[in-house]
Amino acid sequence: MTDRTAGVGGLKYDASKRTWPNELNVFFALIFIVFVFEVLNRLDGGSFLFNVRENMPGIFNQQRIDIMILQVAVTGIIALGVTQVIILGGIDLSSGSIVGATAMIVMSFAQTELVNGNPNPKALFGAWAMDLPVIVPIVVGLACGLVAGLINGLLIAYTKIPPFIATLGMMVSARGVSRWWSNGNPISFPTESYAGLANGDVLGTLTFGLLHWKGQNPAIVFIVLAILFHLVMRYTLYGKRCYAIGSNEAAARMSGINVDRHKVLVYTIASMMAAVAAILLTSKNVTAQAGMGMMYELDAIAMAVIGGISLSGGRGSIVGTVLGALIFSVIVSGFTSIRLDAFYQDMVKGAIIVGAVVLDQWRQRRKAAGK
Repeated sequence: MTDRTAGVGGLKYDASKRTWPNELNVFFALIFIVFVFEVLNRLDGGSFLFNVRENMPGIFNQQRIDIMILQVAVTGIIALGVTQVIILGGIDLSSGSIVGATAMIVMSFAQTELVNGNPNPKALFGAWAMDLPVIVPIVVGLACGLVAGLINGLLIAYTKIPPFIATLGMMVSARGVSRWWSNGNPISFPTESYAGLANGDVLGTLTFGLLHWKGQNPAIVFIVLAILFHLVMRYTLYGKRCYAIGSNEAAARMSGINVDRHKVLVYTIASMMAAVAAILLTSKNVTAQAGMGMMYELDAIAMAVIGGISLSGGRGSIVGTVLGALIFSVIVSGFTSIRLDAFYQDMVKGAIIVGAVVLDQWRQRRKAAGK
């Protein structure tokens, strides 16, 4: 019989301890939750996922699917950045407030000068800031995210302030900026080109009309960014450094990684993801309000945690976060479909988040015990 210990330091290969990827567990949980809501809807004479109305074409409930996709898209983009921060071993509580501040600033540079032939009643600045090329508010928005992320990263990396405190301070300050920018008044009436960022038909245009998906541009951006960051985190030096720092920061320093510089980079990217979300959100709603993005940071963290990201750092994936975002969206839509009141929804979502963290801690204890 061949000795299976050769070349592995005397350790024997134990097939019983082989585990499948954690993302599969999250995927099965998603399927199970969809099944539960389908059964609950069937008991009430309806369907969660399928079309049961004869006057509506198609097999699936397209309206519900569209709503779920849009629900997950904007917050999901934020979650992509938050995931990288958590894998790094940090936390970001400021992303929702950055959405609010960025939304107000961006919309003030995206306004049209005339509304129905009359001067824009919501104009914040003069004619110099009206009817600007769409690239201007986009660049302004990304710059807002860049500045906020640099402040977060520099505070955390070079003053050694705990990430919780640094991003909490940014959360409060950015929300204050959003209310101060226009004295709390909404900013509306963007240019047609800016409104088209989220409400246009990018997919139909790129495929010459073969795939028509008008109004789903935020979902397309989410999918593209998810694929991009999956590849970055899995195959690039940037991703490997994130996992190394999150697993053992001291060892990462000793291996030659510039930990402080990398932290600044990660927090900057996370804040820029919040800025992208703000641009799409204001374009979709064709208005900006100081309260935009409220609690988005907690939803983004919840998506990552539900997707199997470890809050202790060093473990998790973009795929897990995407699946967690889908679970989050299915839960919200499912509760609505069975007409569960909003406050019950929050209670259940909170219990799910706590349960996901408890499960993560249990898995880590089993791993440490070698089980």
